[in-house]
Amino acid sequence: MANGKQVILLMTDGTRYDMLGCYGNRNMKTPNLDRLAKDGVRFNHAYTTQPVCGPARAGIFTGTYPHSCGSFTNSYALGDNVKTLGQRLKDQGIHTAYIGKFHLDGGDYFGLGRCADGWDEGYWYDMRCYLEELTEEERVRSRQENDTDITEDFLFGHRVCTRAVDFLKKHSEEPFFLVVSLDEPHDPSLTPEPYATLYQDYEFAKSPNIYDTLEGKPEYQKVWAGKNRTMDRDAVSLKYLNRYLACNSYADYELGRVLEAAGLYAPEAMIIYTSDHGEMAQSHCLTMKGPAAYDEIARIPLLIKGGKRNVTADAPVSHINLAPTIMEYLGLPIPRRLEGKSILPMLEDPNLDINHEVYLEFTRYEVDHDGFGGFRPMRTVFDGRYKLTVHLLDQIDELYDMLEDPCEMRNLIFEEAYYETARALHEKLLNWMNETRDPFRGYDWELRPWRKQDTREATWSYTGYTRQRENEEYEPRQLDYATGLPMESAVRKK
Repeated sequence: MANGKQVILLMTDGTRYDMLGCYGNRNMKTPNLDRLAKDGVRFNHAYTTQPVCGPARAGIFTGTYPHSCGSFTNSYALGDNVKTLGQRLKDQGIHTAYIGKFHLDGGDYFGLGRCADGWDEGYWYDMRCYLEELTEEERVRSRQENDTDITEDFLFGHRVCTRAVDFLKKHSEEPFFLVVSLDEPHDPSLTPEPYATLYQDYEFAKSPNIYDTLEGKPEYQKVWAGKNRTMDRDAVSLKYLNRYLACNSYADYELGRVLEAAGLYAPEAMIIYTSDHGEMAQSHCLTMKGPAAYDEIARIPLLIKGGKRNVTADAPVSHINLAPTIMEYLGLPIPRRLEGKSILPMLEDPNLDINHEVYLEFTRYEVDHDGFGGFRPMRTVFDGRYKLTVHLLDQIDELYDMLEDPCEMRNLIFEEAYYETARALHEKLLNWMNETRDPFRGYDWELRPWRKQDTREATWSYTGYTRQRENEEYEPRQLDYATGLPMESAVRKK
């Protein structure tokens, strides 16, 4: 059973790591999250499991990778036998409440408006719940990017945080896991004053990779960039981000209300803040997010209050670490089904390197959309210095030295001096795909154009192993196909 502790997980949608003042950009007005950073550990190299809204949340709330839980694209529901933190913690006697954007029920962008299993129905409030409170005219208005006459009480973020404050007031004496998930600053980035005009004369700093026109990079990144590659890069202006940045500061204000309530009603609670992914913002000639592992979209802010104060951790961590960390903090056993490690020890010793490497992926952007490149299978490994990305449907993979080239300008994948580095990371990536039962694994991921004749040949049996699922808290032990008896080892020769 749980140990009576409390956890609050705060989320925004689309906040880059460098959109918080505590990550070094002092032009960003995020005082509440900056204070949270001073109260805990700031992780400098935290990564999403997939830089897309739904799959990123899948990694957080199931503790398994998007390819493992079925939600590897937006509008694709979790598998029926996949359990969320809500279900796992509720079954251990913890009050679980999810307030805000969910994006894991297989519905459209707004959700189904129905409480997912494992969460308190009285506090469930996804974006469809919000829209159903509005008139038709108000619904349309809530999606208009240029509406500047917006009041705080009209906005989704405000209503989410008001419910969160109510939860904290009423349930301060019990163990709980509270999720507060904003859609902000995601477009339409509606923002009330005084935040709406906060950045009207500001231009977000241009990274040198604004000038990367993708020579020597995967072909489909060039397709994604389109005409951006041929435009005058000196003329690129990032002032179009001003509304987005304003909404980010507004989101900080709303989360500040929750943090203030937590200080009053749950002062000992572990508090986690993160975002699902970032925004390319013209870096590498790209916009929005998609099938790439560039830091602009893959690296996310992660702040955790629950150990040492005002310290930083530099070892790579991932959203996949959050579920086991939360379970360990609450005194619960970590299920074998979870695919990450707890980073709870890093809250007391931020110099630890628990993961050694982190992994991320991309399969497609949204099952409903034919656009965004469609099926773009990508797998990435990052070891704290080198980042290797394999693009299954492209002839060019990517390798970057993030110490010497933090802007990811120079692709080293075909350079002889870096072959052994790339090969070693590639082997780790292939092993990870096998160990996590990646449904898209196969010999094609190994036989890449840059690899020499040190790979296994293409055979129909490939590795020859079978890898059954172990989810024995919730289902019977799987059976051996050859005998009909319970399997003795989940991983064995087929």
